[in-house]
Amino acid sequence: MPNKEIIALRHYLHQNPEVSNQEYRTSEYITAFVHRFKPSEVISLSNTGKAFVFEGRKPGKTLVFRAELDALPIAEISQLEYASRHENVAHVCGHDGHMAILAGLAQRIAEDPPEFGKAVLLFQPAEEVEQGARDVVESPEFKNIAPDYIFALHNIPGIEKHKILLKNGSFSAASKGMTVKLFGKTSHAAEPENGISPANAISEIITRLHEIGSNTTLFKDLTLLTFIHIKMGEISFGTSPGYAEIRITLRAFENEDMDLLTQYCENTINDISKGEHLTCDISFSEVFPASVNNDECVRLVEQSAKHNDLKYEFIETPFKWSEDFGYYSEKYSTCLFGLGAGLQQPQLHNPDYDFPDELIETGVNVFYSIYKSINR
Repeated sequence: MPNKEIIALRHYLHQNPEVSNQEYRTSEYITAFVHRFKPSEVISLSNTGKAFVFEGRKPGKTLVFRAELDALPIAEISQLEYASRHENVAHVCGHDGHMAILAGLAQRIAEDPPEFGKAVLLFQPAEEVEQGARDVVESPEFKNIAPDYIFALHNIPGIEKHKILLKNGSFSAASKGMTVKLFGKTSHAAEPENGISPANAISEIITRLHEIGSNTTLFKDLTLLTFIHIKMGEISFGTSPGYAEIRITLRAFENEDMDLLTQYCENTINDISKGEHLTCDISFSEVFPASVNNDECVRLVEQSAKHNDLKYEFIETPFKWSEDFGYYSEKYSTCLFGLGAGLQQPQLHNPDYDFPDELIETGVNVFYSIYKSINR
């Protein structure tokens, strides 16, 4: 039977979305909801994050399940009764569903408390901007939790409902935003020789970086370079520009390749800037490491899928999108896995996306079986 209480929670969360680092009411609502299941401890993490600890009577493994609190700054296109009440903010990535799954898991754990170790339900802020997981991992409070295993799922549109997607090693790509600022000298457009324009440098940077990205001999696996924004000078036909900005998204399936790609790009941009007599400043933002799965954790998810008679598949290549879960996998044994959201389901981040309610029970069952296998 569908868990009407948890579905109602998901609808409330969908109707009341909050963007990254502003999830105060979401955090309060989740805290009040989970508090009814009498966790042993509630730990605050970062500004809005919460960890609910269910502690067993005997020592054992510490098992963490993670969901995300934040919504996206996207206007929802929907006729749903529970459509977003907040203008230009919507849960169109499914984080409302992920939170509902952990809330349902809290119900199950309260009915069947751990005998050994600890089960921790982590509601993490700001996944969409990568800061959330990084802040959590670096916090003393999370270090004190000392997880042995961390698990998370993400719904995957375009895949049969309830099907589990697994992969050893990298599950989703590393990515980062690179901002390049080029400083030259402005001049009259009639006398460009008296200035230092970044125009030629921009052209050469685009060409050279595309060559790097397409050179498969440099990297172990796929790398991508996407130029997303270029700004040069001012809209003034009498002025030759002296300043430019280039913004590029770097992406790689492997963290090692991301390091190499970053190094090649930085060296190339600096060399071109020097050759054009420009001063160059390079900075990075929205840095997502690749989410790299631990083999033992993958095996535990596979066993859970079998136990629940769910179809599952080991995918051959990682997903090109990024997830800040990679910050956990850098330090802990983790598994991020996919949960099929339906073949006709709108894609993630689309304005008409809505998390399928029927996935909630599946997610709860998968997590609960993992919990039972470790804390039995």
